[in-house]
Amino acid sequence: MNPQAKLIFIISLFLGTTITISSNHWIMAWAGLEINTLAILPLISKSHHPRAIEAATKYFLVQAAASALILFSSMTNAWETGQWDITQLTCPTSCLILTSAIAMKLGLAPFHFWFPEVLQGTSLTTGLLLSTAMKFPPMALFFMTSQALNPTLLVIMAILSTALGGWTGLNQTQTRKILAFSSISHLGWMAIIIVYSPKLALLNFYLYALMTAAVFLTLNSIKTLKLSTLMTTWTKTPALSMTLMLTLLSLAGLPPLTGFLPKWLIIQELTKQEMAPAATIIALLSLLSLFFYLRLAYCATITLPPHTTNHMKQWYTNKPTNALVAILATMSITLLPMSPMILTIV
Repeated sequence: MNPQAKLIFIISLFLGTTITISSNHWIMAWAGLEINTLAILPLISKSHHPRAIEAATKYFLVQAAASALILFSSMTNAWETGQWDITQLTCPTSCLILTSAIAMKLGLAPFHFWFPEVLQGTSLTTGLLLSTAMKFPPMALFFMTSQALNPTLLVIMAILSTALGGWTGLNQTQTRKILAFSSISHLGWMAIIIVYSPKLALLNFYLYALMTAAVFLTLNSIKTLKLSTLMTTWTKTPALSMTLMLTLLSLAGLPPLTGFLPKWLIIQELTKQEMAPAATIIALLSLLSLFFYLRLAYCATITLPPHTTNHMKQWYTNKPTNALVAILATMSITLLPMSPMILTIV
């Protein structure tokens, strides 16, 4: 892709995100989401592979449907209340439609089917954008309308997301699909707490984005798209493979790593809200996703060649690891002791 064109698309992504998160009017928020969608489409389809074109088409159709629903819900609310302000969402029908629309944009169950397919058709760097940056504007809308959302609906969607994200990720062999189901599972944790503690949901999103960025950039630097090629990385980059294992365990939410912090705080908040059964169910369902994180970690560090798996040999290039990967991975592993300071900021 032409560097100038790529720069324009990246700037448009920043612009769309900024417009959405800083707007008070529904039409401005909708316009920002549309700019975002149109800017990411060329980045998805830049390889000209049929699967990339298919992914871009699926992404466009789903996002267009979700944007239409957001516009419809805001118009219904304006019809009922005479208000276009995002924080003045009081019509129950509008709340229901908006929750469904943002769930579709994020990839929350039961609107999650498009996300693994789209991620599988893109490169790892575009997949990173789809998993983190493209989820920020819808999460910001959830944050701004959190007081008006239906808690029962969100708890059901959250438990569904965590269950489906865990179950459907168990038999995957493609790293991008595994990370897509991991994203669906993490969104469940954010959705269950957004009504009760919106700031905690945003903290969860930031830490999830941090850990996912570390995993995506590590996989990109070792050029790994399948589990069979991940098995050969230890002999080439042992330090990076070890860091990848710890980052994956952090994503799984194991103490004493960073990923334990949001899960711990969310379970604590749910028990304060007298929702101990929901907290127990979502904690048990996260064990499903723990299995495929352990599988990835096992393939990255414990399975050493020669072995019987068929894979294509890769050239070993002794290039230095990107400093950004090192910083993100370090933060993904070591932020838990700083949790008192993080909590004072939140």
